[in-house]
Amino acid sequence: MYEIVDKKDLNAENTMLKVKAPQIASSCKAGQFIIVRANEKAERIPLTIADWDSKEGWIQIIFQKVGASTYELADYNKGDKLMDFVGPLGLPTHAEGAGKTVVIGGGLGIAIATPVARAYKQAGNHVDVIIGARNSELLILEKELDKIADNLYICTDDGSKGREGFVTEQLEELIKGGAEYKTCFTVGPPIMMMFVAKITEKYDLKTVVSLNSIMLDGTGMCGACRVSIGGEIKLACVDGPDFDGHLVDWENLMHRLTAYKDEEREAMEEYQKKNECCNEKKDGA
Repeated sequence: MYEIVDKKDLNAENTMLKVKAPQIASSCKAGQFIIVRANEKAERIPLTIADWDSKEGWIQIIFQKVGASTYELADYNKGDKLMDFVGPLGLPTHAEGAGKTVVIGGGLGIAIATPVARAYKQAGNHVDVIIGARNSELLILEKELDKIADNLYICTDDGSKGREGFVTEQLEELIKGGAEYKTCFTVGPPIMMMFVAKITEKYDLKTVVSLNSIMLDGTGMCGACRVSIGGEIKLACVDGPDFDGHLVDWENLMHRLTAYKDEEREAMEEYQKKNECCNEKKDGA
């Protein structure tokens, strides 16, 4: 069992859990993920490692409440224990020799962009960071990234903080303005990563994308995270999650992300019914 030593609701959608897991913390690297299972009846959830401390022995995960499993996980509090917490899994982000780098995080992807940006910086690279969200309330880890980045650029769809517009607009402005980037790393909604890759391809800028959002089982056994990379079939969980953004078959990936929509809806309806039942029992007690 793995104890939750800290919990914080970062905003209405995103929750942070800090979990005591000394063995994982002693060997994890930026870009890797863990598999968490809250209890014996819960679903296995792959979540990218947002931070860790090898001395204190904790791992930090940040997740968005989008379905029954993540809502259930968000119900856990400090002092509660998780049944399974397995990792580190996946290949770490390769940061050495990247040169001048721009790291782009959108929405929950900012949680992954943070340790990745730190890894690029610790490897001796100049690192600019662009983060974006629908509005200022959904931005996360700004202070942490401001300490890491040589330059931090903030974008919001509604203009409530930073630049009004998308991260892609900020990226192209920087490139056209003379920022001679050698590497781009981007993580966030697949549609955002796709458009980042389309822009960087025009400028022949090496682009790494993190395809963590398509993972399901996380061990390569279910095959749900099959992606086409340069015409070859890869598994995001064991061959990635980082891939060359210019080689990803984005149309195929978008289609695969909708494969379990019906099951996800049914699971959410069941979770809501269970909660309503529990609340009725409490009110009647």
